[in-house]
Amino acid sequence: MSYAFLQQYWWFIVSLLGALLVFMLFVQGANSFVFSLGRTEEGQRKVIESTGRKWEITFTTLVTFGGAFFASFPLFYSTSFGGAYWLWMIILFSFVLQAVSYEFQHRKGNLLGTRTYRWFLVLNGIVGPLLLGGAVATFFNGSNFIVEKASLTNLGAPVISSWANASAGLDALLDPWNLIFGLAVMFLARMLGILYIINNVPDEDIRSRGSVRLVGCTVPFLVLFLAFFVRTLLKDGYAVDPATGAVFMEPMKYLHNYLRLWPLTLMTVVGVALLLYGVLRTILSSSYVKGIWPAGIGVVLVVLSLFLVAGLADTAYYPSNVSLQSSLTITNSCSSEFTLRTMFYVSLLVPFVFGYIAYVWRVMDRK
Repeated sequence: MSYAFLQQYWWFIVSLLGALLVFMLFVQGANSFVFSLGRTEEGQRKVIESTGRKWEITFTTLVTFGGAFFASFPLFYSTSFGGAYWLWMIILFSFVLQAVSYEFQHRKGNLLGTRTYRWFLVLNGIVGPLLLGGAVATFFNGSNFIVEKASLTNLGAPVISSWANASAGLDALLDPWNLIFGLAVMFLARMLGILYIINNVPDEDIRSRGSVRLVGCTVPFLVLFLAFFVRTLLKDGYAVDPATGAVFMEPMKYLHNYLRLWPLTLMTVVGVALLLYGVLRTILSSSYVKGIWPAGIGVVLVVLSLFLVAGLADTAYYPSNVSLQSSLTITNSCSSEFTLRTMFYVSLLVPFVFGYIAYVWRVMDRK
């Protein structure tokens, strides 16, 4: 195994975890409809009990995604999680609100009341996917950071990377295209949440309302995602000279990546088809309740291809808008060959972890 292979392998693992995280946001999406799908106390309880059996898997996937980035691409971790800390802190805080809500909303004598804690779930269901989508969009639109590896020799301030302004990552929300993608991810999470509830909660009243709201989420998602996707294909991208490592702007770089990495193009087409199949069949057939599965697989395929296109084929996956040569690539931001090789053998246990998650999923659904 060469060093280059290990770098690409770990980018694939991180991309896969990111894709699974987006799928697992169905928990947030369903929670954003707590008061809409569950008009009565019993209906709200059914929705919350259903998502309550899965929320820990979503949170674990988020933490694993961050941990994998830290272990395999530590410079990204220190640059993004350290520099854009306000953006990530708000995301994490919204997930903490979710955990607090599940824990305390039914406690006797809680000061805030059950309804307040349920609004915490709605807040997490909107803010979490929106900001996560905005953070991922910076992989294509760039961020405002500077990397100076020579700073390690500065005993007074041995900081490699720093944010170029005082916003600590919140400036990402000033880019309308980041917001567009963030909104697309939010509506996608709501679509997946509805599909999950239709599959998991055997209540015809909730299912009928879910089908109607599914239409209201699918239309804005398609408009927002297609606008972002087409614009990304046509915009200048952040290319890397493989000989020198220099970063430069290449017209339609991401379109070239899809053409060069044609299996990813096929993966995207299949993923979109599966997503639309799951959604449309659920809308058109009141007896079909398994739309979450083709739609979920489709989402994983599309998001996986997006991450891979952002980092492979000599592309800077975390570009800097203020210092182009500070942009991060899988070669200049990765761990040592020894670390990547050691983690490669550990990663062989990942299929067993997936098997355990599937087992836990089935066990919790029986409760």
